[in-house]
Amino acid sequence: MTFTILEQLLAHISFFLLFFVTLIHWGKFILINNEELNLVGKIGMIIVSSSITIFLVIRWIISKHFPLSNLYESSMFLSRGLTLIHLILENKAKTNWLGIITAPSAMLAHGFATLSLPREMQQFLPLVPALQSHWLMMHVTTMILSYSALLCGSVLAIALWIVTATKHEKLSPIKFHTNSIFYSLIYRNCEEIISKDTSCDSQKSLYFINFRKWQLINELDHWSYRIISFGFPLLTIGILSGAVWANEAWGSYWNWDPKETWALITWLIFATYLHTRMIRGWGAEQSAIIAFLGFFIIWICHSGVNLLGKGLHSYGWLPQSL
Repeated sequence: MTFTILEQLLAHISFFLLFFVTLIHWGKFILINNEELNLVGKIGMIIVSSSITIFLVIRWIISKHFPLSNLYESSMFLSRGLTLIHLILENKAKTNWLGIITAPSAMLAHGFATLSLPREMQQFLPLVPALQSHWLMMHVTTMILSYSALLCGSVLAIALWIVTATKHEKLSPIKFHTNSIFYSLIYRNCEEIISKDTSCDSQKSLYFINFRKWQLINELDHWSYRIISFGFPLLTIGILSGAVWANEAWGSYWNWDPKETWALITWLIFATYLHTRMIRGWGAEQSAIIAFLGFFIIWICHSGVNLLGKGLHSYGWLPQSL
């Protein structure tokens, strides 16, 4: 009983902290950016990541099996993976504006698990015979981590596509608070380009804004490509380990189960993305469209198939409630 109460408490605390961290990042983007807010946001995300980890460990202790046996647990694990990527990006990229994208992604995955799924799906259930295998930890963990990386990379690519679409628009310069992240991204070092003796000429300002957007595009492209390149091998390992597990459980490496089919489609989409970047030499804007498609395919593979209650991998509930 104590573990159950602690589990629910951690789930609620981690969600509200994610909501708070998201507000911090968007507040810095719109209003003001300072070191204190950056530190609070980083500490908040560390607490969130730790809380979800403890939450999953408690589920593991109570259920006596690895906590990836249903859609609720896998969605919480997905949120945990996104918070981990958020922290890695903050450390590696030496910038805090990427949290504008990664923090809401983790919050939405968490909210889907805690707010959208019915209470019945959040209860502990004994593992079905097919899941009572040592492959559960390796296969499902690898798949969920790959989904986390590919989703994060896809969201960054979508942001890249949006910025690219407005790169050449002839908009009048907009004034922002000089401490805001947007100001630092677009107007930083403006005095180095425009003479201090004259007011900012609108045409020069427009060129400078497009130059800063070009820099943003390069940074978004860099990190989206690297994260997707990290997630794709994980997806490949996950599919291969799943095939071996399927042979042990069902006597066949591949059954064209809906989950398997959509996993293959996901693999093909991101293989195409990497192929167009590495072999064909496509630019960021063209490849971002493929990643945009991959974003929706992942959600179909992770949640859509399960919710429809189809196939051997399903943890669905919609058919039973109709």
